[in-house]
Amino acid sequence: MSESKPGLEGVIAAAKQAPGRGLPPVHLWNPAHCGDIDIVIKKDGLWFHEGTPIGREALVRLFSTVLRKDPDGFHLVTPVEKMRITVEDAPFIAVRVDREGETLKFLTNVGDEVEAGPENEIRVEMDAETGEPRPYLHVRRGLEALIARPVFYELVELAEERDTPDGPRLGVASNGAWFPVGPAGAHVL
Repeated sequence: MSESKPGLEGVIAAAKQAPGRGLPPVHLWNPAHCGDIDIVIKKDGLWFHEGTPIGREALVRLFSTVLRKDPDGFHLVTPVEKMRITVEDAPFIAVRVDREGETLKFLTNVGDEVEAGPENEIRVEMDAETGEPRPYLHVRRGLEALIARPVFYELVELAEERDTPDGPRLGVASNGAWFPVGPAGAHVL
């Protein structure tokens, strides 16, 4: 797909122009849709381009800074281009959690540091096929991280029981917000 190469180079150039260490203002960019690019973020968080894993961690991190979720899907966005990519589940994986006082701080596979709270909620869905929990953390502007299984185990260890309108639930608190992770008295994992 040689036509995707210039777009890919444009994405790299735009991401590198981010001021300082902050994220580019992709939410302010409104370029015309330029088509699809053969980039897939797999369920396990690995990024592929044209069927080949993107092995350079720095390049994946760079792409993650210009990723945006729009009503019609996930896109890599620059001031002049908008290219749809495929995301099999969540675009990021939460690979670590630390409790610092009243705050749960997460680290994603692309280097984002996220404090759970009212702006960055934790939610748990039940997988329809396996019946297992699928926990997620909001990272930024509608982008989420799947919470890795070992990290979810840590959350369950930190969980406390509370009475809710849905009955007793296990949950964790962070930055003044409480997030249910499963029913109390049940095997959460």
